Amino acid sequence: MSDATLHDARRAPDDFAVSVADSIESFIVAVTEVSRGDEPDSAVPFLLLEISQLLLTGGRLGAHEDFVPDERYEPDVGPEPDVDELRERFAAMLDPVDVYSEVFDPYVPRSAPVACRISDDLADIITDLRHGMAHYRDGRLSEALWWWQFSYLTNWGPTASACLRALQSLVAHVRLDQPLDALDGLDTDSDAAADEQLAEEAGRVMAEEIGGPLGLGTKAPERR
Repeated sequence: MSDATLHDARRAPDDFAVSVADSIESFIVAVTEVSRGDEPDSAVPFLLLEISQLLLTGGRLGAHEDFVPDERYEPDVGPEPDVDELRERFAAMLDPVDVYSEVFDPYVPRSAPVACRISDDLADIITDLRHGMAHYRDGRLSEALWWWQFSYLTNWGPTASACLRALQSLVAHVRLDQPLDALDGLDTDSDAAADEQLAEEAGRVMAEEIGGPLGLGTKAPERR
């Protein structure tokens, strides 16, 4: 974010909150609509676009000075909306590429890869965003901005970044007509010892087997 944008955000925090809230609401609506499965062929590229746009909003929050909520203790926003149905829809839609391998913290030496699920990521991200949106809709702008910024740094930001890398890798494998190592049978609760055996456990899934169902069947033109 430019210095001018940061200055404007500090001078008019309500405008900044509206901009962030609009972006977050757009993401929630769009991803929820994709989960309904009306256009499964475009699911992966659409999710790639939506998460990319959301991370731009997260970057604005991360670049901003720390928000301080008006109240010492967070007000109760009531029960969290259930996201199990959304999670299950994406798990079915993205099978067999829902599971991917991720290094949680690239700054921890010799970090072992862990198994993650795109469907879990999307559900977790939306849960965090909805929590802040509940504060925003109740008029607690400073609380909403604090929560979105804090959870961006601690949870939904890293989760969205990992999910974006998985989706981008999937698109690249298919568009470039390269074989894709599957993670079939990989347990998302596996320990580090099991993670070291990813190479042996992974099966082989050809790009053409997943390209069609996920709407990624068109090979990118070769450069001359």
